[in-house]
Amino acid sequence: MYTNFQTYLQTTLNEIKQAGLYKNERVIVSPQSASIGVAGHTGEVINFCANNYLGLADNKEVIQAATEAMQQRGYGMASVRFICGTQDLHKQLEKAISEFFGTEDTILYAACFDANGGLFEPLLTEEDAIISDALNHASIIDGVRLCKAVRYRYNNGDVADLEEQLKKAQAQRFRIIATDGVFSMDGNVCPLDKIYELAKKYDAVVMVDESHSAGVVGKTGRGVTEQFNLRGQIEIITGTLGKALGGSVGGFTTGKKEIIDLLRQRSRPYLFSNSLPPMIVAAGIKVLELLSKSNELQDKLHTNTDYFISKMQQAGFDIKPTQSAICAVMLYDAVLSQKFAAALQTKGIYVTGFYYPVVPQGQARIRVQVSAAHTREQLDKGIEAFTQVGKELGVL
Repeated sequence: MYTNFQTYLQTTLNEIKQAGLYKNERVIVSPQSASIGVAGHTGEVINFCANNYLGLADNKEVIQAATEAMQQRGYGMASVRFICGTQDLHKQLEKAISEFFGTEDTILYAACFDANGGLFEPLLTEEDAIISDALNHASIIDGVRLCKAVRYRYNNGDVADLEEQLKKAQAQRFRIIATDGVFSMDGNVCPLDKIYELAKKYDAVVMVDESHSAGVVGKTGRGVTEQFNLRGQIEIITGTLGKALGGSVGGFTTGKKEIIDLLRQRSRPYLFSNSLPPMIVAAGIKVLELLSKSNELQDKLHTNTDYFISKMQQAGFDIKPTQSAICAVMLYDAVLSQKFAAALQTKGIYVTGFYYPVVPQGQARIRVQVSAAHTREQLDKGIEAFTQVGKELGVL
């Protein structure tokens, strides 16, 4: 039975390899940090492609909080939340997230992919509409697909196009505008202030995914709602503990209490997935505690990012405009992006080339992610290596 299907799969995989688009996983043999050990590579390499924006993935206080929770509360919950999977730690983390973003209530998920996937279907029917940014994350796209609401799409960050779609969506009962806070491949920030004004004008609810902006964007890292002075005014925020907020797993939706309450009743990823392990929850609580006490890490991240991007632009690289810690070094050719990344690793710089279908055809790039954990020396080494490889491969 499997023979014909196997042949088809083998042919497809060979086509991917021949096109130079096959993805190989490199194995890290150390904790996630600003410098890491990689299997098959002598010595450590400087890591410029982790979502570890604040350098908390190997923070000793966070690790200690996780260790103590595992010893005191066990390894896993072995249950979903509404049966016997809710500990006091879960409620504490939900409260801490609500306080961090200035919202009314929070619900936890195994990942932000689940938060986005389980968001729209419980809230909307075929009578309603979702107006989604064209470059939204795959998890938002999949969440929209699972919902029967009428779908509209607007060009990335294009508020004029958004307004046109909102006019069309007046035919529906309720409307949700869905957008990433920071778009993960380009690093640009959504124009949330203008989106919010249009939402008021056309009677729409706003949903923002803060996965790449929480801990990064805004003066104190509270995300795009803080950056645009809209903290507590956006109805729905989703996000993750897997990037700046510790770098582990776990997602959340935070916002208006009625929305969160209905998600608890009907959101399928919440109802049918095990609740987060105690150690993950305790680490998340510790991360938010650290960020509430000091702005040192966010300040260091912003300084590092500004320095790196400025020097890369001076070197002659084509960098996408960014207001985040994501620096998209545009190479446009998929095979070139892989060659560039491989050459950088030989010089002790760990990055990944991104190409179709992760980004549109002809938009291949290396996405550099700066961290508060990077030293100035590490940033300079990265810039120097990029410049050398850029000249060797004819990019500069």
